[in-house]
Parts: sequence; structure tokens; C-alpha cells
Amino acid sequence: MSKDNFLKGAAILSIAGFLVKILGAVYRIPLANMIGDTGIGYYQTAYPIYTLMFALSTAGIPVAIAKLVSEKNSIGDYRGAQRVFRISFIGLLIGGVLTSSFVFFGAKFIVGKLENTNAYYALIALAPALLFTPIMSAFRGYFQGRQDMTPTAISQVIEQIARVGIGLALVAVLLNLDKGLPMAAGGASFGASAGGFFGSLVIIYIYMKRRKKIRKQIRRSEKFEKEDTSKIIRNILIIAIPITIGASVVPLFGAIDVAIVMRRLQDIGYTQKEASGLYGQLTGMAQTLINFPQVFSVAIGASLVPAISTAFARKNFSEIKKTATSGIRVTLLIGLPAAMGLFILAEPIIKLLYFSNPLEVQESAGSILKVLSFSVIFLTLVQSLTAILQGMGKAFIPVRNLIIGALAKVVIVYVLTGIPGIGVKGAAISTIIAYVIASFLNLRAVRKYAKIRFNLMDIFLKPVLSVAIMSIVVAITYNIFEGFIGLKLATVVSIGFGGISYLFALLLTSTITSKDFELLPGGTKLSNKLKKIGLLRR
Repeated sequence: MSKDNFLKGAAILSIAGFLVKILGAVYRIPLANMIGDTGIGYYQTAYPIYTLMFALSTAGIPVAIAKLVSEKNSIGDYRGAQRVFRISFIGLLIGGVLTSSFVFFGAKFIVGKLENTNAYYALIALAPALLFTPIMSAFRGYFQGRQDMTPTAISQVIEQIARVGIGLALVAVLLNLDKGLPMAAGGASFGASAGGFFGSLVIIYIYMKRRKKIRKQIRRSEKFEKEDTSKIIRNILIIAIPITIGASVVPLFGAIDVAIVMRRLQDIGYTQKEASGLYGQLTGMAQTLINFPQVFSVAIGASLVPAISTAFARKNFSEIKKTATSGIRVTLLIGLPAAMGLFILAEPIIKLLYFSNPLEVQESAGSILKVLSFSVIFLTLVQSLTAILQGMGKAFIPVRNLIIGALAKVVIVYVLTGIPGIGVKGAAISTIIAYVIASFLNLRAVRKYAKIRFNLMDIFLKPVLSVAIMSIVVAITYNIFEGFIGLKLATVVSIGFGGISYLFALLLTSTITSKDFELLPGGTKLSNKLKKIGLLRR
């Protein structure tokens, strides 16, 4: 595959991934306005179970398919590549049937153990998704192995559009028919199943359209000894298992909250409905806003892996230091202002976005967001540090560190959520501490393996100074404008002023450099223009 085609494929997947993440993050806002904190609590009780089951059944196998198919095709063994796909497809289909059946038949038992029985419809509606998404994953891995990224991108976008559109439409219909919040939450969950169905349909259609060309390739395949099925399965599992473990850690964080928070809130006197409402405020309202900055940190991580990997293969530690330092700094330049912005404007942002909820719900969700906002710094930092370690071939280290963070989270969330004065905020605090631990351990590993000594002024002090300037501007702007134009407009205006002041602070303090711009799409051209007008000094 040529470099141009590789970059084109990466760009296609990046654009599709960006659209999918934006749609996914935006989806929760109208949903929370439609079904409120209690309904979103039912929905969010089911969803972490689904994401964990999905990660366990599919996370690593598509990557393994892509790698093995690519290797077979590169030597002309098209028949062997097709055999890898066929065996993997059967494995994923079996996994899908098992996980789907487990959720479908075990839904009542699961929601009973989670002490949120009204989440039954939300969980059972996700069972078909666990059947369709593994099918889709098999085809995506196959096409990526053939270095054809377009089918994956198209199916991702169609899947998410169907999920959002059908999910919200079902919620509206069920509420209009007065079927109640548990059923409406089930409608929202069914969006994922509908998305999986349409995504599968699209990618299977693309495969059928290209089958003639694939068969032609297979007929002119070089002659190779037929691999044993057991050997192919072993090769798939060797690649898939470590990736699956890594991909399961973050969904595990959500599953921990589901398993503990509802129970502990009821232990300190909340009813099941009240506990579901508080859990919905945490995961369906506050956490939704925390997910937005990840769109950018994930993109940075995607850029870091190949850049670090290339430099590491050449043992070019000077380049590793420059790229890793730049990656960490850019991550902080995103995480710090996002965290401080959400902290300062926590309640106004909640009131702006979740306007249809009662005032006491908005105020409660705002106080939760104020605490949870600090997790943005460490969550985005973990993602970039993980990418750096993956680029150096140390993929298991960040997984191990996240597991350590998850174990700490279990203890902290159990203790703090059971304290009446803390309650659901204990879950937010436990998330922050878990990511602090993981980011600290990752940072120590990066220093060790990349042989880096970080410049405290460039990486930390200058970004903090720029964010401090932004924070002052945001606070002053909001306080001045609220009395004149109202809360909603004042929130939007203060965010705008904050963004402008932050950009100027970065340029004036020379916090951001041309190397940093290289990690962003089209960044090199933008940095050259800024240099010409004197706003970028290095």
C-alpha cells in the first residue's frame, strides 16, 4: 500500500470516527431532556453492561483479522486470507449469539442484582445489538486487512445515524403513548440494536458488491499449504486477547459504577427512583460533557502511535522526546481549559443543555459536573500517554496501570458513595483518583522507556498560566453579562470569550509551538501562516 493511500485511508477513518463520536456525545443531551435524570439512569444502568460485553466479545478480533488478512494478501495468499476471515466470522458470530443470549435471558437477574429493576427494558433492548455488532466487526476487520477503509467508515456513520435517529424517535413515540420512563429508556437502548442492524446491512451489501473481485483474487491466489483451523484460531487469539483486555478496562469503570453506586445510594436512604435519578445525573448528564474533549485527545493519540513507533524503530530517542513532549503538552492544552471551563460554568452549562429538567435536577447535576470536571485532565492525559507507550511496543503497561486505577476505584467508590454527605459525588471522586493513578504510572513508564526528562516550564507551568488567564476572563465575562442578557446567552458568550482569550494567551506566552501543530490535521499550514503574521514564535 502506498503512503498516499495509507494516509487517505487513515483520514477516512479519522473523519468517520470524529463524526461518530460527535453524534454519540450529542445524543445524550436531547435524550436526557426527553426522559429526565431518572429515565437516563435506567438507560445508563444498562449501557455499561452492553459496552463491557461488546468489548469482551469483539474488541480484539477485528484487529487480528485485519493483521492476518493483510499479511496473507501481502504474499499473494488470498485463499488463506479468506479462510482467516471465514473462521473469524464464525467465532464472532458464536460470541455474538452467546453474549446476546446471556443479556436477553439474564436481564431480569442482572437488573435485580444492580437494584434497578426499571432498567429491564433498557437492557433487554440491547440484546440484538450484541448479535449484529460482532457480524459488522468481522467485515470491518476484513476490509481493513484489505487496506480498504471506506466500508468501515460508511458502516460506522450509518450505524450511528440509525442509532441516534431511531433511538430518539422511539423515545418520543413511547412517551407520547404514555408507556412510562422504563419503556422509553428501552426505546433509547434499542437505537443501538437498530444501528447494529443497519450498519451490518450496509457493510454486507458492500461485501456482496465486491465479491466478484474478491473471488477473482482467490482464483489467482499463490499456492500455499492449507493452515490448520486450530493454528488460525491460536494466531487470532494471540493478537486479540491483549487488545480485548485493554479495551475492557474503560467499560469496566462504568460497570463498577453500575454495580456499586445504585446499591450504596439506597443503603444511605435513597429510594430506587431517587438513586436512578442521581446515577443518571452522574453518567447521563455530567459524564456526557466530560466525553466531548476526548474527541480531540483520541485524535492526538492516533497521531502519536505511528510517529512514536517510527522513531522507536530507528532508536531515535531525540525524536521520541520531541514528539512525546509535544503530545503531552497538547493534551494538557486541551484537558486543562476543558476542565476549568466545565468547573467554572458547571451549573450554567447544565442549565443551558438540560433545560427541560426540573431546577433541582439541574443544580444537582451542576454540582456533580463541578467535581467530575477535573477528570478531563487526567483522562485525556492517560489516552496520550497510552498512545506513546503503545508506539514504543509497551502496550500492556497502560492496561496494567488502568487495572490498578480500577481496583482503587472499587474501594473508593464503595466507601465514599456510602457517606451521606458525599453520595453520588463519591463516584465522581473515585473516577478522578483512578485516572490520576493511571496517568502518574503511565508518565513514570514514559520517562523510563523513552529516557525523557520533562521541562516543567513548557509542559506544565505555561499551560497553567494560559488557562488561568482564560479562567479569569470566563468568570468575569459570565458575571458581567448574566444580568444583561440572561444565563443562557451569558454562558455562550463567556465560552466564546474564554476560547479567544485562551488562544491569545497560548500564542503570547509561546506555550504552543509549530511541533504541536503537526499533531493536528492541517496543522503545519496553519502554523506557517501564524509564523508569517508573528503570532507563532517557534
